[in-house]
Amino acid sequence: MKSSNKDLLLGGIFFILTITFIVISMTNKPFFDWVFERHHNQWSWYLRPLFLLPFCYFAYRKSFTGMMVSIFALFTSMFWFPKPEIVSESVIDFLEFEKEYLYGEWNLSKQLLTLTIPISFIALGLAFWKRSVIMGIAVVVLMATGKMVWSIQNAGESGKSILIPAILGLLICCGLIFYGFKRLEKK
Repeated sequence: MKSSNKDLLLGGIFFILTITFIVISMTNKPFFDWVFERHHNQWSWYLRPLFLLPFCYFAYRKSFTGMMVSIFALFTSMFWFPKPEIVSESVIDFLEFEKEYLYGEWNLSKQLLTLTIPISFIALGLAFWKRSVIMGIAVVVLMATGKMVWSIQNAGESGKSILIPAILGLLICCGLIFYGFKRLEKK
């Protein structure tokens, strides 16, 4: 089997695993609740943006498998940490809002808004596939800003609980992306 076919096959498997995880989460309430109990652990909030780094690297290296493994890891990292013993009230309120949002009515505007997630990943992947660090960082900034604005606009005060992890993740990602891109370009 050719290397490019193997890459597409393995990447396709991880794409299907990611979709399967999302479908199971949205159709199996006990599983969804189990995931969200662990998502209360804010370590997952700090870790998740860092999965954009391998995603960008693998897009740069033109590895569909690496990109899909990174997305799978990003989604599943919600439950990698144990359920925390102590959780701030704003985190509880924000995640309760997210749960209600996800299990609420899926009207056209919510469906269109949700499409921004795969569109953002496609844009990010294309930026680094084409080796444009400026476009890639711009997409990362738009993704993080969009999440922060959506959270505060829709969840109110509790939406501010994501600001520190999101801003810190954004700064680290942008800095490491720029540094890594410059190092790869020197080679």
